[in-house]
Amino acid sequence: MYGGDEVSAIVVDLGSHTCKAGYAGEDAPKAVFPSVVGSIDQMEVDDPATTDANPGSAVDAKINKTPEDGKSKGKRKLYVGSQSLGFRRDHMEVLSPFKDGIVADWDIVDHIWDHAFRECLLIDPKEHPMLLAEPSSNIQQQRERAVELMFEKYKVPALFLAKNAVLTSFASGRATSLVVDCGGGSTTVAPVHDGYVLQRAVTSSPIGGEFLTDCLMKSLGSKGIKIKPRYSFKRKEIRPGDFQTVDLVLPNTTESYRLYSQRVIASDIKESVCRAPDTPYDETAYANIPMTSYELPDGQTIEIGADRFKIPDILFNPSLAQTIPGMENFSELAPSVRGLSQMVIESISRCDVDIRRELFSSILLAGGTASMQQLKERLEKDLLEESPQSARVKVLASGNTTERRYSVWIGGSILASLGSFQQMWFSKSEYEEHGASYVQRKCP
Repeated sequence: MYGGDEVSAIVVDLGSHTCKAGYAGEDAPKAVFPSVVGSIDQMEVDDPATTDANPGSAVDAKINKTPEDGKSKGKRKLYVGSQSLGFRRDHMEVLSPFKDGIVADWDIVDHIWDHAFRECLLIDPKEHPMLLAEPSSNIQQQRERAVELMFEKYKVPALFLAKNAVLTSFASGRATSLVVDCGGGSTTVAPVHDGYVLQRAVTSSPIGGEFLTDCLMKSLGSKGIKIKPRYSFKRKEIRPGDFQTVDLVLPNTTESYRLYSQRVIASDIKESVCRAPDTPYDETAYANIPMTSYELPDGQTIEIGADRFKIPDILFNPSLAQTIPGMENFSELAPSVRGLSQMVIESISRCDVDIRRELFSSILLAGGTASMQQLKERLEKDLLEESPQSARVKVLASGNTTERRYSVWIGGSILASLGSFQQMWFSKSEYEEHGASYVQRKCP
């Protein structure tokens, strides 16, 4: 047992879009911030005035770059958290630790965890057991790396790695279900049976919330709507209620930071106006749909018509993305990417015959993109048309958007605070005795 009620465990869910962290037993994560970081190479910028401007949340990262990287030992400064990312700095690139849903840069992950523990939760990781959520298709090498980092650097007393799909399933109080997780970077469908993921039946597609946001940006761009990032202008009030926008010229802003700032705005447009269409999107049917207006931060009001329905429909019909100007690079991928309902059917058909019925009747929606309006109704409708006659199709999604968005974290919070779970922890003494590979035995 690890301290029982006295010491609460910390639950961390590092997703492709946001990192969620908080105390087990609470109903929502305390810290939620982007999984991307700002990075300034100290080689280019040696101006003390710029580097000391914001000492609070920046962390110095000394990287020993391998010789084949071309650069000798580089030193970079990383800025983590939505506050320090929101502040524009010269030469600041925006980097993500993930490549194709797998951690590629552990140094960034290290800084994200550090920020979560020290800046957001204000805890000492030595004193709390950690429950980490991991992707359902995580490979052994990745798990061992996470275990090593946690035990060696943060010196945690105990650790547990749980699969995203299992946690979502627990969050809704089921041991068996089919979890459809629409995240930022990808969409994954994973069947869970008695608390274990059926690995061979997991299907995934690269279409997630960020892909839809990109599609929306390109589509608006092709209509001549330019999204001005928040840092690129100042608004002055000339007369009460009358604003004048002055553009600022900032030549040292990196391309990646400009894109990041535009994506923040575009994803807000997506979240406020988009909704999944009841029937597959058809250009002619939606041509004369009433427009919805949205006011951009710089004061211009834009009208969004058919795109409200077209963008979400890409989840169900990925080939639609090719009709958007500027998304041509997607065409190589397009034939292999399947829609949401095909992925669900394919995943269920790879499972054992005996549990298919149960999976059809408990399909759980989770993730940020799943809180799109009408998504649940549309998925249920499509599945009813495509599934075998005998199956009772039931798509379950929490009515509460917060719960849908954080369902992985909430499941972790429930699991880590269960009395019966306390003997499951992978403890520091076990790590010292058996090494990192023991995680495969302790956390199946």
